[in-house]
Amino acid sequence: MQAQSPSPSITDAVLTNIAPPLQADRAVYRILDANLDRAREGLRIIEEWCRFGLNDAQRTDQIKHLRQTLAQWHAPTLRQARDTPGDPGTALTHPQEAMRGDVVDVLQANLCRVQEALRVLEEYGKLYRSDFAAACKAMRYQVYTLESDLLGGQRRQRLRQSFVYLVTSPQENLVATVEAALKGGITLVQYRDKNTEDDVRFQRAQQLREICHRYQALFLVNDRVDLALAVGADGVHLGQTDMPVAVARRLLGPQAIIGRSTTNPEEMRRALEEGADYLGVGPVYSTPTKPGKAAAGLDYVRYAAAHAPVPWFAIGGIDADNLGEVRQAGAQRVALVRAVMEADNPTQSAQTIVAQLRAGG
Repeated sequence: MQAQSPSPSITDAVLTNIAPPLQADRAVYRILDANLDRAREGLRIIEEWCRFGLNDAQRTDQIKHLRQTLAQWHAPTLRQARDTPGDPGTALTHPQEAMRGDVVDVLQANLCRVQEALRVLEEYGKLYRSDFAAACKAMRYQVYTLESDLLGGQRRQRLRQSFVYLVTSPQENLVATVEAALKGGITLVQYRDKNTEDDVRFQRAQQLREICHRYQALFLVNDRVDLALAVGADGVHLGQTDMPVAVARRLLGPQAIIGRSTTNPEEMRRALEEGADYLGVGPVYSTPTKPGKAAAGLDYVRYAAAHAPVPWFAIGGIDADNLGEVRQAGAQRVALVRAVMEADNPTQSAQTIVAQLRAGG
């Protein structure tokens, strides 16, 4: 009696000449096991913040459900393929894994971890069970939505809580000056540098992002969406001649903070229609940072106070001496450049203005 040929392995069709069938099956099981662990661990880290950091019962329950669904798929046959001592990846690490700047960094890293793991599970799951692969695909899109809601919510909450906004100007001691301002209570920083070479701007933006997140401050980049994306900034600030807000959001993601400069009511209307998260209102006074641009004046500040439904920052020549009249015109938030960047003591200058705003001018 002639012996029957063994049934084809689940991986025969795609792994021919790569590995023997049984070995290939085991490798697929190990991949699935490792990425189920990775996805569940990442979800647990996110779940803990929603539970204890946000006290958000609905989102906590949502993530718990995702995690438990993955647990149901984590069959004994997959666990039995595990070979931790023989896994070369256990000894691999990266310097960026050793430190997180703040909670947003923790959430971002673990959301990415879950998304990557689910993508691996979806693809290799097609060699295991088609319904498993389809479930992982659907779950990945749920996590994308969760990322937008969670990170966007965290950033927008910080934006609403920010009342003093530092816009940088080029100088030799840029990083030290910004850190000094952060020590003085600045909670939002925009890196503005239109003329320096890109490689230097990239390096400085990376440094500034790290410092801002260490002090729990938002970090934005002026104009350059590509630079903001490259360094993982919290968002971008756009001028009137820069790309549309919708295009910037498509590139940076829905969780990004996007602001727009405005100088009059019509520009404000357009920026709001575009979906800007915040507005720059000014220049209130003539300033060398905007050469040739006439001051919008306090009348436009009064207009913004009466009509702007999103956070807005009065900007342009504002300092401790004229802050009172800007406040009287209705401004609750201000953006500073020279008042801090050119101060002998940036920490003290920032503290003075922050205290004035908190005291009501």
